[in-house]
Amino acid sequence: TITRLNINFNASKVITVAGTNGKGTTCAFIENGLLGKGHSVAVYASPHIDEVNERLRVNNENIDDERLVSAFKQVEAARTDVSLSYYEFTTLACFLVIQNIAPEFIILEVGLGGRLDATNIIDPDIAVITTIDLDHQAFLGDTREKIGAEKAGILRTQRDAVIGDSTIPQSVMDIIDSKQVCAECRHKHFDLTLFNN
Repeated sequence: TITRLNINFNASKVITVAGTNGKGTTCAFIENGLLGKGHSVAVYASPHIDEVNERLRVNNENIDDERLVSAFKQVEAARTDVSLSYYEFTTLACFLVIQNIAPEFIILEVGLGGRLDATNIIDPDIAVITTIDLDHQAFLGDTREKIGAEKAGILRTQRDAVIGDSTIPQSVMDIIDSKQVCAECRHKHFDLTLFNN
């Protein structure tokens, strides 16, 4: 369906954020930093609380109904016989809106895991993994190693990454090595003590 919709984010820099905890905070932190520097920024996140519009904000404002409804119609027309989950459908619609706006930066918050998440159809310029803990074990596995491998599915060969987990699972390090990811890792390349003062 993404091919039929001709979605690409080539006009923007993409940052994908995965992890067990801290994804939303990390996205907001990056967003505010970029906005503070005068950049245009789109953030796709889930879930929403009151309105589906909350899933996509551009320059810190939720997307309007008109653009979202138009995108929903385009996805429905393009999917033909392809079955899409609610999350996949909404993700594609929001991606269409983002593409049309073409902000300088796009921040994608992974909904579940990483490797199989709908946001992972986009190759990020920078992948961020916050923390890795036991979550959604029925889908991701029952150990930090298995879950780490799923979350590391957002990493791309020879691309940049930031890993914020304090004890990075070996499965993540193995993927970093095999894909020759340019990773900045907590405690090795940076620390968070600055934010605790």
